[in-house]
Amino acid sequence: MIVTVFRSRLKAENSQDYLETAGRMSEMARSMPGYLSHKVFTAEDGERVTIAEFADEKAQEGWRTRMEHVEAQKKGRKSFYAEYKLQVCKVIRESTFEAEKEKQEAPAR
Repeated sequence: MIVTVFRSRLKAENSQDYLETAGRMSEMARSMPGYLSHKVFTAEDGERVTIAEFADEKAQEGWRTRMEHVEAQKKGRKSFYAEYKLQVCKVIRESTFEAEKEKQEAPAR
């Protein structure tokens, strides 16, 4: 699995255009072969973090080089972002945990 971590801070202007562009990019990402998931988080200080997961390097490269995404990247550097940092990471190890869901009984009447 390949994980992309995109940390950014937005410029104050062009927020509506950014939201529309980001929405289109999210829809497009979901349609890409090998796409697994992505989520966006915003910290109290305004930093945004997007975490995207793709099945493998080929799938991530397909997303990275898709023409509409390349154009959105250019637009982002020109109009949307005050700064950003991008990291593309190969998952070396993964583990998961999910607590057992306890049965909830209805209260006695």
